[in-house]
Amino acid sequence: MNSAWRLVRARTARRVRSGARTWRSSLQVRVITTTMAIGLVALAVIGVYVSQRMRDGLFTARVDQVLVESARSTLVAQATFDASTANSGTDVQRLLYVVARAQRAGGSGEREVFLLRAPGQKGGGVALNGAASTFSLVGLVSPELRAATATGGQHWQSVAWPVEVGEEPAVMVGQDVEVRGVGTYQLFFLYSLQSEQDRLDFLQRTLLLAAIALVALLGSMTWLVTRQAVRPVRRAAEVAERLADGHLSERMPERGEDEMATLARSFNEMAASLQDQIHRMEELSTLQRRFVSDVSHELRTPLTTVRMAGEMIYAARGSFDPAVKRSAELLQTQLDRFEELLADLLEISRFDAGAALLEAGGRDVRDVVVSAVDHATPLAERRGTWLQVTVPEKSCAADIDPRRVERILRNLLVNAIEHAEGTSVEVTVGADAHAVAVTVRDRGVGMTPDEALHVFDRFWRADPARARTTGGTGLGLAISLEDAHLHGGWLEAWGRPGRGACFRLTLPRRAGIRLTDSPLPLVPDEGPVVEAMQVPLVRGSTDPAALPDLTVGRSDDSPEPVDEPQEVR
Repeated sequence: MNSAWRLVRARTARRVRSGARTWRSSLQVRVITTTMAIGLVALAVIGVYVSQRMRDGLFTARVDQVLVESARSTLVAQATFDASTANSGTDVQRLLYVVARAQRAGGSGEREVFLLRAPGQKGGGVALNGAASTFSLVGLVSPELRAATATGGQHWQSVAWPVEVGEEPAVMVGQDVEVRGVGTYQLFFLYSLQSEQDRLDFLQRTLLLAAIALVALLGSMTWLVTRQAVRPVRRAAEVAERLADGHLSERMPERGEDEMATLARSFNEMAASLQDQIHRMEELSTLQRRFVSDVSHELRTPLTTVRMAGEMIYAARGSFDPAVKRSAELLQTQLDRFEELLADLLEISRFDAGAALLEAGGRDVRDVVVSAVDHATPLAERRGTWLQVTVPEKSCAADIDPRRVERILRNLLVNAIEHAEGTSVEVTVGADAHAVAVTVRDRGVGMTPDEALHVFDRFWRADPARARTTGGTGLGLAISLEDAHLHGGWLEAWGRPGRGACFRLTLPRRAGIRLTDSPLPLVPDEGPVVEAMQVPLVRGSTDPAALPDLTVGRSDDSPEPVDEPQEVR
């Protein structure tokens, strides 16, 4: 029993959820349902009102007819009693029966007649019983009606007339009559209202059928109208989705000259304009990528020559006067920055062209983290920053490209050290069955929510007026984000002004795994105030279908990992 009840409840809940989803997802269903509900309520109210009016009208008309008829019959009976010469008990009793039978057949419809001695009458020494057309129905005359009739005048009361199956509505009408030599009797007439009830039932059934037909007509009309209105909108939504998926040649059908046809033409003109602009932007983007790539490659030869000459001058700077010596040092520094910028531009152009290769292999992420920390240690010592590294005891092996992952971590570490303002930088490694994560947390100047949204943009700076003093190219975090996406992972940022920032790198342990969560939290656990200030996360797509091929081999133009600190905020 319990299992059957649980099954019924589960099915009911499933149907309710399905109905709720249909209600939320379909405008046509909402319009039809709302219209039908309003129509049903209106028809119910009108039906109840009309039914009551018909019932009251039929009942009132019949009662008025019954009162007039019973009053006339009472006058006839009184005249019969007045004209009678019966003086013995037997004759009077026979007279009562004759009058009762005569009055029963004198009505406009089926009725019963009762002649009962009025309350308090002694009979003048003559012991007489009452008379009735059907004695079994005498009990329908209630004491209340008899008492009211004894006060004089005509009185009536609604009663239920028992029949073979059930009961029929009826009216009992009473009035006093005087029998000569006997005293006062009460003459009651019982009228059936079944014919009026049948007429009312017929009218109600007709009204119900008319209401059902009207509701069906209303629902059909609403469905037709909403279908004509919703179908073009639904088609426009489908075309918009197709356009968003990249099918720029998709168009809406144009039929007629009404508002929907105007919408279709306007939509198609907008789609054609967008297609043309997107094509022009794609061509411009292709030209820009080709220009950046060509210029970057063409600059490598003169840069090599200038580098050789600069190194010779830099090596001989000891024999120069102080001004020339300082110039040689500045030349060497700017050549380093220029070479880094050129390498980053080449790497970005590979990502834009879809030519970046992933040299994936099984590697313990802890080793890559330690290598990146060792590389950033000299900079941390110069800045007075303490690097705190926390790694698990168990292996954190994953299919990664160690060069790219180490480049990501170096960029994050350099970024954290530059903005830690002498405070500590915490590096934490975590892993679960599906992913490996690394967080880099500093407690420096921090970021605003808007800065956290743009921190991975190319050449973006939190303060445009701030000079680049650390030699960064402004592409470090943008390249790091592309490297994370190339692995099918996430690179996310959180920050709060005055409380520092936290960057989290999450990578799948095996190629093709779609990430749903990270082993480490992004928001530091520092109480409810910090938790409430979490900013939106920046995540890349981890669709397994979009993951790159794991190609063994390295491009000859791949730049080396970043060796110098970068200004990224």
